Amino acid sequence: MDSRTGLPVVGMVGAGQLARMTHQAAVALGQSLRVLAVGPDEPAALVASDVVLGRYDDLATLRRFAMGCDVLTFDHEHVPTEHLRTLAAEGTRVYPGPDALRHAQDKLVMRQALAGLGVPVPPFREVTSPQDAVSFGAEHGWPCVLKATRGGYDGRGLWMLTTPTGARRMVTERLAAGTPLLVEQCVAMRRELGALVARSPFAQGAAWPVVQTVQREGICVEVLAPAPGLSVELAQAGQQLALHVAGELGVVGVLAVELFEMPDGRLLVNELAMRPHNSGHWTIEGAATSQFEQHLRAVLDYPLGCTAPRAPVCVMANVLGAGSPPTMGVDERLHHLMARYPQAKAHLYAKSERPGRKLGHVTVCGEQRASVREVAVASAAFLATGSWPDGYPVHGPGRQTA
Repeated sequence: MDSRTGLPVVGMVGAGQLARMTHQAAVALGQSLRVLAVGPDEPAALVASDVVLGRYDDLATLRRFAMGCDVLTFDHEHVPTEHLRTLAAEGTRVYPGPDALRHAQDKLVMRQALAGLGVPVPPFREVTSPQDAVSFGAEHGWPCVLKATRGGYDGRGLWMLTTPTGARRMVTERLAAGTPLLVEQCVAMRRELGALVARSPFAQGAAWPVVQTVQREGICVEVLAPAPGLSVELAQAGQQLALHVAGELGVVGVLAVELFEMPDGRLLVNELAMRPHNSGHWTIEGAATSQFEQHLRAVLDYPLGCTAPRAPVCVMANVLGAGSPPTMGVDERLHHLMARYPQAKAHLYAKSERPGRKLGHVTVCGEQRASVREVAVASAAFLATGSWPDGYPVHGPGRQTA
């Protein structure tokens, strides 16, 4: 407990935007998140008062960081499992625990565990030689997807295999670089969905509405909440599937389950993340309890909050770094965004700008999906580039409140 406040201390390993937004939720609960940052200029390190600098893969640093924490949690999955096992054995509460977290750290472990539980996943195979990929492609058809089992995200660590010759070359190169691999079928999905849930140590669960995620070049660019045109039955199936996975794997905290909706109505699990997730950023404005507050509630074993949406429609659009740096400063861009669309809620992560980098997000809630989505997408594009996609003059004639 913090002796000054009498409230618990949550330590979050990692100081990116997820930790930054979790810190904002902690403040409302009377707490100040402790963060482990590699450097002092990381997003959460710029706002939290309790910052420890050091490497997340160094056991001595983790021990020092954990001292005085009531619970340890994460804004990424890269902490070595053996270190977490050591901390847990020494009495540190770690949520999600190492037995659960390894399923988010290793895609092959995750695929094998889910298949063993009867959870639907795309056909897959471990790849230890080029022939593994070639024979898989012959059996399941080309193209197929080669994945690094550890460390890949936002389109990284993923390669399309289209021919046996190309597969042999790519697998040989990746194995020579020391990359552990799996191959899976390139499924003909209808769209990508996201089911976000939370679970407490004593198995209380909560689920937000299932959303649609819009991807571009492997990076999420939009989240539509709730998923448009999704039947009540399939939405409930997605929520129940995510809660089932959370329970079977022993997850404590927020669990994001990335889903493929197939043309025949089936749901396949694509990825798992055991932390707050990009697909849940809309919940800050769009739900009664945000994913960040809920994650804190879960790891502290507080009763979980209501997940009901606050508006019929909510759209989140990511602000991705432009191809070339805008001439307009970010503060001026924010000023003009607020002037044109006062209903748009901007979240900037205090990151340096570079092409394709997630710099922030914009959330818009309302009644009509088309107008809400138009404002969210345009606002995110303007924050990235300093230009309105529809040609609207920066020094426009007045405010619009669509």
